[in-house]
Amino acid sequence: MPDLLIELFSEEIPARMQARAAADLKRLVTDGIVEAGLTYAHAGTQVTPRRLTLALEGVAEGSPDSVEERRGPKVGAPDKAVEGFLRGAGLAREDLETRADKKGEVYVARIRHAGRPAAEIVAEVLEATIRGFPWPKSMRWGEGSLRWVRPLHRILCILSGPEGHEVVPLDVDGIRAGDVTEGHRFMSPGEIRVSSFEDYQAKLKRAHVMLDAEERAGTIRSEAQNMAFAAGLELVEDEGLLAEVAGLVEWPVTLMGRIDEAFLDLPAEVLQTSMREHQKFFSVRDPETGRIVRFVTVANRETADDGATILAGNQRVLSARLADAAFFWENDLVVAKDGMTPWREALGSVTFHAKLGSEADRVARIAALARELAPAVGADADMAERAARLAKADLVSEMVYEFPELQGVMGAYYARAAGEAPDVADAVAEHYAPLGPSDAVPTAPVSVAVSLAEKIDKLAGFWAIDEKPTGSKDPFALRRAGLGVIRLVLENGLRLGLRDLFANGPIWEVVRKDINARIGELEADEAKKEVELSDPEFRGTILTRTREAISEELASTKDKLEHWRKALLDWDERQNAAPADLLSFLHERLKVHLRGEGVPHDVIDACLAMEGSDDLTLLVHRARALAAFLTSDDGENLLAGFRRANNILAQAEEADGVEYSFGADAKHARTDEEKALFAALDQQEPAIEEAMKAEDFATAMATLARLRAPIDAFFEAVQINTDNQIVRRNRLNLLSRIRTLCLGVADLTRIEG
Repeated sequence: MPDLLIELFSEEIPARMQARAAADLKRLVTDGIVEAGLTYAHAGTQVTPRRLTLALEGVAEGSPDSVEERRGPKVGAPDKAVEGFLRGAGLAREDLETRADKKGEVYVARIRHAGRPAAEIVAEVLEATIRGFPWPKSMRWGEGSLRWVRPLHRILCILSGPEGHEVVPLDVDGIRAGDVTEGHRFMSPGEIRVSSFEDYQAKLKRAHVMLDAEERAGTIRSEAQNMAFAAGLELVEDEGLLAEVAGLVEWPVTLMGRIDEAFLDLPAEVLQTSMREHQKFFSVRDPETGRIVRFVTVANRETADDGATILAGNQRVLSARLADAAFFWENDLVVAKDGMTPWREALGSVTFHAKLGSEADRVARIAALARELAPAVGADADMAERAARLAKADLVSEMVYEFPELQGVMGAYYARAAGEAPDVADAVAEHYAPLGPSDAVPTAPVSVAVSLAEKIDKLAGFWAIDEKPTGSKDPFALRRAGLGVIRLVLENGLRLGLRDLFANGPIWEVVRKDINARIGELEADEAKKEVELSDPEFRGTILTRTREAISEELASTKDKLEHWRKALLDWDERQNAAPADLLSFLHERLKVHLRGEGVPHDVIDACLAMEGSDDLTLLVHRARALAAFLTSDDGENLLAGFRRANNILAQAEEADGVEYSFGADAKHARTDEEKALFAALDQQEPAIEEAMKAEDFATAMATLARLRAPIDAFFEAVQINTDNQIVRRNRLNLLSRIRTLCLGVADLTRIEG
């Protein structure tokens, strides 16, 4: 069985598109040939800046013959119907078969399709793949109609086997497939003829092309680390930059350069960000001081001077970039040392959201919320409010304008320069955190208060204006904010009633005041116009206003008043409904978060039904304890006993039209098992209630498990629906006592299975 090798050779493919393009090539080609009846054993892709490569092993030599059956009209149908069916099938009447059907006999056409050779199928599929390739952006060049990410120069497509290889005949807009590729653009230019994937890979390596992206990345990493280590320094790890740089070169040559002494006092984050974003340089730091002192760049070629000219050019460009950063830093420090007042005032002209006001409006809300949260998280209220008022100031600084990813980080530097307390500066730096599932969660009380306030205000605000995430769309990163609230609460063990925080957040009062202010202005205008119209002395003039004009203005004012009064009612209704909906959103995020711990969703649902579900710490403690309990033998059997008791009670209550919820008395017990269950309940119930009050769910459930044996024995020996109605009612009330006790721990009716 032959192997297939495809290479699409072009100008440089942007690094960010390479991995997706390799996956798309594999998917489109393999899906296409399989659909055409061609099988293969294994498929692998490689990608460099100039080539997309797909290698398939064990490709079938052709597709098999096949027979397609088509059901036609009934026997005896009009001739025109039969003739139309024959034309579609490409058969004569004598080729048709008849077959019994539910409605009688019908004609059946058996159409034989001859298999096709692999080369024909591959050519057809590859042409369709190239013409319909899903690049995020593509271009046309020359006079052809073909679109590709960059001009496509060659198509290599061969089928190879023990007896040699053959070129798959293919022509796409004048680009004919062949068995020729090219080596490195500068170090090994010219054509290379190949006969198989192994031959292709080996010849490219000799032609200074490292085909495997992971190999290129590994080479860059190890060489950069070795260079840094030899200089007594350490490489700052940056996996994202490493993947990008590996997509920029075909033959990585790692070089280490120096940063001009004039820039070494810039914050490390500024140096690292400037070099990464503008130059694609890796940062190298001094482990003793933590300062960034050197950089690593990756060239795409070896040079006679071992990269000296390349380094000199890179250092000149870097110095110019860092001179800009130093200018921004010095200017910003002047403003920072003045208390950042100009920046804080400028936030009033920066829109956060058209319906939620400016960044200054948002800062005021966050500050109020941070002060309210401070006692619950153990923070100083004044410091929390101060940090919140400074948290967004750096958004209008020159440095953050140039490097938006440094917001918060630069704010902390500026806060320290302004003489703010360390806790305040740290809170400014950390108030965006956590930014993702692997990001560190703030633990300092002031930082926790401000970070929580920022996220709660964001969530409550967008829920207030009814702009929630839908499907895969989440333009304001509200899912990330929700997960941030969950992690802040859980990892700091906070006890917060989120429902009240959502319902009484500053956003509601701020908007309500704005609506009321509009209503007040319109009511005053309405009263003025009504006075004018009611004054018999008022005649109006042609040059000012006539009565008709005032009447029209009054009608318009009344319409506006009706609109804003309705808006106020809608706002009140939304304030009542939004907190529960927002809490439900957080609960869904919590389920996803706990899934990694192995806590089933139905266990969380059982705990969500209990009082205090807006206290996430309490909720998770209960859910973890319940999950552990239900995986034990005692837990499984007790759950079975609860279900049996609950089912019997539900049936009896429906049949009798009463609720059995009290009155079980041990004096009516007839059997030893019945008496033993009464005794066990009397003994364990106080301990369970005490543990629940102490929120010691593990102890409560362990104590509940002690009821397993007497409950099992009771169901084994006792008939509930006896003829004696007094005994029957007593036993049903006893079951109710079991149900109530179990439901006090969690809503076990929500447990699946």
